[in-house]
Amino acid sequence: MPATRDVVLLLGSLRRASWTRRIATALIRLAPPSLKLEIVEIGDLPLYNQDLDDEKRVPAQWQAFRDRVARADAVIFATPEYNRSVPGVLKNAIDVGSRPSRAGALNNKPAAVVSVSPGALSGFGANQHLRQSLVFLNMPTLQQPEVYLGAVTSLVDAEGNIIKDETKKFLVSFLEAFAAWIEKVR
Repeated sequence: MPATRDVVLLLGSLRRASWTRRIATALIRLAPPSLKLEIVEIGDLPLYNQDLDDEKRVPAQWQAFRDRVARADAVIFATPEYNRSVPGVLKNAIDVGSRPSRAGALNNKPAAVVSVSPGALSGFGANQHLRQSLVFLNMPTLQQPEVYLGAVTSLVDAEGNIIKDETKKFLVSFLEAFAAWIEKVR
């Protein structure tokens, strides 16, 4: 039996009661014993500035984030869609975690993407845009099942409990596939 894998959840929404955070909470509850999921907060990361790395003036928040991601076995990105892309806060976290180039904390980490939207398009643009970045970051990303959660307001309650059985089954199958993916690519 494989070891329990440490998986960080990076959320593209800072709101305490966001739909993305509610789905992330549900994922934590639904995770199989082989996965330990933890939300790693990214809202306090200063904007990425290459000069700070070059001049060895790395902010403490960057270093703590990089250290935590480096310890993780894998990453799940959960995001809403802003303007057909990922929110700036998530892009900033990716920039911080990807440095130094080709040796950053995100390099070669197995990844998965979950996009969330109250609308019908289910964050498709954000999901696909994020996947483009993950290719460049050398993050082997789970291809199937893809997780696009549209009409999320009817899928999860305020406490992060999945309301619909078919959604719960789907998310469990996603997490099981991700656990197998981590073992395959590690």
